[in-house]
Amino acid sequence: MNLKNQSTTNLTADQKVLWDKIRTFEIDDPTSAFSFTDRLVRENGWTYEFAVRTVIEYKKFMFLICVGNHPLTPSDQVDQVWHLHLLYTQSYWIDFCKKTIGREIHHGPTKGGKQEGDKFTNWYKKTKETYKQLFGHTPPEDIWPESSIRFSEINFRRVNMHRFWIVKKIPFLFKK
Repeated sequence: MNLKNQSTTNLTADQKVLWDKIRTFEIDDPTSAFSFTDRLVRENGWTYEFAVRTVIEYKKFMFLICVGNHPLTPSDQVDQVWHLHLLYTQSYWIDFCKKTIGREIHHGPTKGGKQEGDKFTNWYKKTKETYKQLFGHTPPEDIWPESSIRFSEINFRRVNMHRFWIVKKIPFLFKK
């Protein structure tokens, strides 16, 4: 997907400069035989194309954090990219935060409970509204689902695929 051709007509001149820096930031190490994107594919069971699209959405989210005037919440897919990027400490803290955007962006997890759930649901809604306002279109639903999906499908666990099989539930047997 070519980020160069994405609409930036709603951005100020300074925002366009920042977006161009974030857009062109190379998250994959070209000298690595197993790239950042490859790892996203393996660890999340995503297609390569979906992982690439999600990295683009991660970059958009990080841009929104930089220019937004309110707290923001990522989709789960974008959050998975963020979590992985945080593990690449040199890339995240030095190359991205310090050299590319010129500021630190810390990841703050929820403290749990209804009040926190309501807060993050509200922030997620504002994130998607700000995205639409600045990028001129709604975020893709397969990466930015509705809040009801974003905050209900959160029962995750790391599983060793060499030792266990994962069998998808049949939806009509396991409805909530």
